[in-house]
Amino acid sequence: MRIEEDIKLSFKDVLIRPKRSILRSRSQVELSRKFIFKHSCISWSGIPIIASNMDTVGTFTMVKVLSKFEILTAIHKYYTIDQWINFIQSVSVQTLNYIMVSTGTSDSDFSKIKAILSLSDELKYICIDVANGYSEHFVSFLKKARDTFPNIIICAGNVVTGEMVEELILAGADIVKVGIGPGSVCTTRKKTGIGYPQLSAVIECADAAHGLGGRIISDGGCIVPGDLAKSFGGGADFVMLGGMLAGHEESEGSVLEKNGKKFMIFYGMSSDIAMKKYIGSIAKYRTSEGKIVLLPFRGSVVDTIKDILGGLRSSCTYVGAEYLKELTKRTTFIRVSEQENCIFNHQEMI
Repeated sequence: MRIEEDIKLSFKDVLIRPKRSILRSRSQVELSRKFIFKHSCISWSGIPIIASNMDTVGTFTMVKVLSKFEILTAIHKYYTIDQWINFIQSVSVQTLNYIMVSTGTSDSDFSKIKAILSLSDELKYICIDVANGYSEHFVSFLKKARDTFPNIIICAGNVVTGEMVEELILAGADIVKVGIGPGSVCTTRKKTGIGYPQLSAVIECADAAHGLGGRIISDGGCIVPGDLAKSFGGGADFVMLGGMLAGHEESEGSVLEKNGKKFMIFYGMSSDIAMKKYIGSIAKYRTSEGKIVLLPFRGSVVDTIKDILGGLRSSCTYVGAEYLKELTKRTTFIRVSEQENCIFNHQEMI
């Protein structure tokens, strides 16, 4: 047993210090980035935000909207091959550039991902997604995927430590997904005691990845647009959003009505409801590690995305970053004991 004495930080623990800027308007900020990935050598351009591969976030309907903003969607892994075929036939080639195809690590998952990728040469990304990216089996699956798909961008995760980021990049990952426990409907930290404060995980994992020419995704923990700015400021190349994009028309979730108001069910992918829906039951050897909540129905995701992008542009103007890629170089974090004046938080909003 050992104890690390260094302070580890979450988004709530810091603010970004403003700096002198020559920018006159938020409209001058360019949020799009271009990456050339380490192993696949593929070039990709777009806004580096990703809708999470949860079944009420990473949907085909979400892709059709977010792709117009040049934002990625990690499609959840529960669509059938027939559903994939119908979807690919219904969208433009350009739309397929903003899709990540998610997969687990079983033999059947591998067969399915091969079948999906064979449907179109325009599918450029796969996301090998497990809750615990520290297993030898996971690394072996990643190596197998890289050998099989040399010209595909491979994202793999989740992990939270620099040494594991390095191992995954050396094993074939172009991008490593970082985050254990920070999600809004994740209870892993309560159930297992395992986790890592998200901002520190991002800072440390970005340093490890960039040293090897790899990239990272900050996955989880964002509550407000300012948290995306902190993620990018800490060195994240991409930010993945779940709860912030849930509860919309594009979520394909179940809408309920209570007391005249509409709500949508949102749940973690390790929750009771998700395991019963896709596996049939909860295995005797495991427990639920996800919440089930009702979110107020928020209509189209378009307004939410505009709000997120507007906040991110504003963040960049406060520190003088004309391009999103400059944000990390111009970020100085200051530790704080509070984020905002909360006196009216419980008042009725107009």
